[in-house]
Amino acid sequence: MAIRRLRFPRPSPAKEKLHKKPGSLIEPPLQPVKALSPCPLAFVWSNATPTSWGHRVGTMGSTSVPLVKALRSSVSDYVNYDIIVRHYNYTGKLNTSADRENSIKLTSVVFILICCFIILENIFVLLTIWKTKKFHRPMYYFIGNLALSDLLAGVAYTANLLLSGATTYKLTPAQWFLREGSMFVALSASVFSLLAIAIERYITMLKMKLHNGSNNFRLFLLISACWVISLILGGLPIMGWNCISALPSCSTVLPLYHKHYILFCTTVFTLLLLSIVILYCRIYSLVRTRSRRLTFRKNMSKASRSSEKSLALLKTVIIVLSVFIACWAPLFILLLLDVGCKVKTCDILFRAEYFLVLAVLNSGTNPIIYTLTNKEMRRAFIRIMSCCKCPSGDSAGKFKRPIIAGMEFSRSKSDNSSHPQKDDGDNPETIMSSGNVNSSS
Repeated sequence: MAIRRLRFPRPSPAKEKLHKKPGSLIEPPLQPVKALSPCPLAFVWSNATPTSWGHRVGTMGSTSVPLVKALRSSVSDYVNYDIIVRHYNYTGKLNTSADRENSIKLTSVVFILICCFIILENIFVLLTIWKTKKFHRPMYYFIGNLALSDLLAGVAYTANLLLSGATTYKLTPAQWFLREGSMFVALSASVFSLLAIAIERYITMLKMKLHNGSNNFRLFLLISACWVISLILGGLPIMGWNCISALPSCSTVLPLYHKHYILFCTTVFTLLLLSIVILYCRIYSLVRTRSRRLTFRKNMSKASRSSEKSLALLKTVIIVLSVFIACWAPLFILLLLDVGCKVKTCDILFRAEYFLVLAVLNSGTNPIIYTLTNKEMRRAFIRIMSCCKCPSGDSAGKFKRPIIAGMEFSRSKSDNSSHPQKDDGDNPETIMSSGNVNSSS
């Protein structure tokens, strides 16, 4: 007896897709479709089964895996010794003959000696302010802050020289960033300290009050701002603003620094220079205005003395600005060339150490300009150097009005009630001595 095979009509693909039970053995292949999520690794899978849907939803839009991989790669880049060689080779600073020698070059020895002089000079300035009680005033603390930043600049550049040459290729990128970043922090703090001194001079000239309640707060604010901004500015490359993953954007002078960062720093320092120039010009203008007022009132004796003070102040302003511009302008120009030049096209970029040492020399001239030209500071400085003890009554005795970061001003009218003066006048007087303005008492 023949068995008849029954044939049932095969459903169409559309009906099969509708009547198919989840979890059946025959399933159409999964078609990945890009999701609307911004993450490129997120997918929405069509025809998902209930068992796999929860897993897919859990991973949809997740960036944890790429972030972990990126974090691991960035951390590994900071400890990869080959990156230093790769970047120095790309920029042309990989000198196979000189840099492989372990000996220190003669120029480096000269630069280290200069740094030692800068360190000792600023140490004596700090000791002078610390040991002399009459210098424990807000205005002297600005000089102390400048001396501290200059001291750290000398230390940082000495460490930079000792870790240069063949030692450079033994550093990890993290160590390299610390080596160069410490230089940026110290030099930035020095420049910001010069700006703080100029600001304090200008405010004091406007108010003509050396001692008031707001001075301590202003002192703390300006000094704190100097160091906070300097730390942020010097720490930007190690926090990510570098060219480790972008060789064409690397600087030639500093092969791991991004050219945009170099341009940013140059712009900031140029603005600081212009601000210092404007403030000192305003200070000179204020002194000249007061001198003309005395002349208009036909007080010839005071007018003649005020003219001498104005001329002396002009000399000091010219010295301060000329030294600052002479030390920093060559480095600014070099960094601008570094940003504009293509790789291995500007040979002068390979002589950057001579331009950098000029900027460091500014840390050696600051104590001379802002400290040693004042008679009282100079005497105390020599006394500290000669290791002679001050008389017990010297610190408690009478002394001149304190300098304003190299300038001294006489009492204002508001101080006459508690500090009477012999001379009567409507305007405070200033006396200049080779770089500092001493008050007439």
